[in-house]
Amino acid sequence: MDPQVTPPSGAPGNGPGPGGGTAPHGARKNEPENPADRPARLAVGVVGAGRVGTALGAALSRAGHRVVAAAAVSERSRARVEDRLPGADTAPPPDVVAVADLVLLTVPDDELPELAAGLVSAGVPVTGKLVMHTSGRYGTAVLDPLTRAGALPLALHPVMTFTGRPDDVNRLTGISFGVTSPEPLRPVAEALVLEMGGEPVWITEEARPLYHAALAGGANHLVTLVIESMDLLGRAGVAEPGRMLGPLLGAALDNGLRLGIDGLTGPVARGDAGTVAGHVAELAKVSPESRRAYVALARLTADRALGAGLLKPEDAERLLEALAD
Repeated sequence: MDPQVTPPSGAPGNGPGPGGGTAPHGARKNEPENPADRPARLAVGVVGAGRVGTALGAALSRAGHRVVAAAAVSERSRARVEDRLPGADTAPPPDVVAVADLVLLTVPDDELPELAAGLVSAGVPVTGKLVMHTSGRYGTAVLDPLTRAGALPLALHPVMTFTGRPDDVNRLTGISFGVTSPEPLRPVAEALVLEMGGEPVWITEEARPLYHAALAGGANHLVTLVIESMDLLGRAGVAEPGRMLGPLLGAALDNGLRLGIDGLTGPVARGDAGTVAGHVAELAKVSPESRRAYVALARLTADRALGAGLLKPEDAERLLEALAD
C-alpha cells in the first residue's frame, strides 16, 4: 500500500538544517550544537520497552527528540525505561500513542498485526502520527489498519543483535537499517535512521521476507555453528575451544565478506572426498544432528564451489558420493 501522505511539518528532513531546521537564533558558529536546541523535535512514544525499543528510544533522545512515554509490562522492561529513557512516563499503549508524534512499535513480530489492529479498534487517535515498527519480517503493509486511520507508516529494521547491555545504543553507530515506507515518507524514514547513527538501506515491500531470511540465516545460524564447533572441539579434548576458533573464524568471516566464494578454503573446496567422508563417519558416531547439518552445508558448499569454477566436476561427483545418505 502506498498512501498519498505528506510528512508532518515537525518530522526530520524538513528544512535546511540538521533534523529539519536551521541553527538556533543567536547561536555562535563555533559552539557545539545541543541536539535539544534543534527545531522540529518529536515527542516519541515506545510501545514495547524491550531491548530494541529502549535502545532506539535512547538513540532518538541523543538526537534531541523527547521520549515522553513507554508501555512497559514486566519489571525488567520498567527498569529499562528508568535506565535508558529517564523522564518517560510508563503508561498503557493507547496512552503512549496519544501523547506521541512518533510511535515505536517494538514488539515481537507475531504480536505486531494484532497490536496495529487493536489500536484502531480501541479508537486511539493516530491521524498524522508517524508509526514505526522495527520488524525485519514486515514492511509497512502490516500497519495498514493504522494507515487507513490516518497514521504515517514506517518500517525501520536495525541490522544488529541487541543483548540488553549498556553498549546496545552505541552498536547503532554505522549499522544498516532496512527501510520500507511509502515514497513520500522515505526522506523522513532515512533522516530518522541517520539521526540514530545508522545507514538507511531501501528494501521494497515484496523483498522484505527474503531480506529477513538472509539476515536470520547468516546471523542466527552462525551462532549455532560456532557453538556446535566449540562443543565438538571440547569432546575432542580441547580445553579452550573459543580461543582456538577465534582467529580461524575471524579470518574466515573476513575472507567471505571481502572475497566472496574466492575466500573459500578447506577440504570441500579442495575436492578432498576422503577427508569429507571421514568427517561424516566420525560425526555419525558423536551426533546424528551434527552429521546432518555437516552434510547439508557441505553439499551447498560443493554446489557453490562448482558453480564458481573452484571445483572440478569429477571432484564434485566424488564429494557428493561421500555426502550421500
